[in-house]
Amino acid sequence: MATKTKPANVDAYISSFPVEVQEKLMQVRRIVQEAVPDAEETIKYEMPTYVLHGNLVYFAAYKKHIGFYGVPSGDPELVKALKVYKQGRGSIQFPLDEPMPLKLISRIVKQRVKENQSKAKEISR
Repeated sequence: MATKTKPANVDAYISSFPVEVQEKLMQVRRIVQEAVPDAEETIKYEMPTYVLHGNLVYFAAYKKHIGFYGVPSGDPELVKALKVYKQGRGSIQFPLDEPMPLKLISRIVKQRVKENQSKAKEISR
C-alpha cells in the first residue's frame, strides 16, 4: 500500500495513500503533535517518525492497519489497555476498519516522552 520510493516528508508519505487512510494517518499525526509539540517530525525507515531525546514513536499504514511503533513499558494500566490490539515486538496494530484510539495513542506518546527524558537524564549524569 505504501509508496515504493522514500517519501521526502510526512506530508508526502500521507498523501501516497487513499483518502480514507490519509484521514486516519492525519489523526494519528495530529494527536502525536498535540501530545509532544516539541518533537521533531521526520521520516526514518520510510515512516513518519517523531524524535525527542532520541526516537520517540513511528507509525505506518498497511493494508488493514496502522502500525504504531514505540510501545512503552513499565505502565501496567497502559499494557492492559493495549491488550485488545494485535501486538508485535515494540509495536501495536490499530485496525483501519475501527476508529483510531486517539486518547490511547496520546497516552502511549506521553509515556514514551517520560521514558526518553529519563534516559536522557541518565546519559547526562
